[in-house]
Order: sequence, then structure tokens, then C-alpha cells
Amino acid sequence: MDKNLFLGGAALQRCIYAGKKSAALAAEVTCAMRISARGNTGHSTYFVTAATYQRKSLFQTDRMAQLFLDVLFHYRSQDKYLLHEYVIMPDHFHLLISPLITLERAMQLIKGGFSYRVRKELGCAGEIWETSFHDRRVRDLAEYDRFHEYIWRNPMERRLAGAPEGYLYCSANQRTGLDTLPQRLKPVA
Repeated sequence: MDKNLFLGGAALQRCIYAGKKSAALAAEVTCAMRISARGNTGHSTYFVTAATYQRKSLFQTDRMAQLFLDVLFHYRSQDKYLLHEYVIMPDHFHLLISPLITLERAMQLIKGGFSYRVRKELGCAGEIWETSFHDRRVRDLAEYDRFHEYIWRNPMERRLAGAPEGYLYCSANQRTGLDTLPQRLKPVA
């Protein structure tokens, strides 16, 4: 296993621990293919997208989509992030989120928490998520409005609903329990 080690379908380059080939704890390992750091991601609002493994339609059932919503609102209630908008599509999700911890940690809680609950409660095994996620820092109110509109229109463009309010797994359908627009993005009166 000098060249590649296969874990969860992803090939990882051999890991180096203190310059030696030996066993180590995950936190002690430096890998050639680690995800690059995003820098300080606190105190901002982000448009985030994450996809299911191989874009499988994991959220096409009410049970899976509701479980994801439970996880999403569970960590919100623990003050891990502010949740402004969301949509859960059959094979991915979009969020407008303001992390109160790092964005990476918030996404680890959401994706990891969902994976844990699926395995524990439903007995499902196998990969659930594609690695990492895509994020875009929201810079101003106009950009926030574009992302908000994109989230609301996504179910209509995929022909899952005739109107945003008609799609059960979209923040357009559930206006309670969401956080207001971040103060730094509010228009100046």
C-alpha cells in the first residue's frame, strides 16, 4: 500500500507521520491531499451547497428529508449557526447560513450529524455525502437577495413544485424558525 490507500471510495495519498511510515491518530497525520483551509470563516453569511454521494436521490423520501431538517434545526437550536434560508433537493441542499462557529465545523455537524442519525435510526450503511462542500461568502444585500431567490426557485426549476411555498423542504414553505437577515446586510435607512 505504498501508493494509494482506498477509504470510502476516495484515493488518499500515503500519509506521513513525523517523517516515518507508522500508525498514528487521525489528528496527528499530515496528508498530501487534505482539504485546503478556508481561513477565518466566522461572523459572515454564506451560501452553501453540498451534494449526496454520486448525486443519488437520497432526499426523495419524506423520511430522509425530515430527518435532515431535524438535524439542521437541532444544531441551529444549539446556537451553532443562524439559518436564514434552505432548500433540500433530492440529491443536494442549499443553505444561507451565518456560522457562530467556523463554517467548516458547522458543515461537519450538519453532514456528520445527518450521517450518524441515518445509520443509527434507519440502519443505512454506505456513503452519504460527496466530500467537502461549496461555499460563497455573501458580500452584500443584493447578493443575499440573489441567493435567496435561487434557493426559492430551485424546486420550481426542477419541476418539484409550482411555487416555492408548495415545496415542503424549502424555507419558503416554513417561515417560522428561521433567523432574520444579518445586521451587516440590512439596508441603511
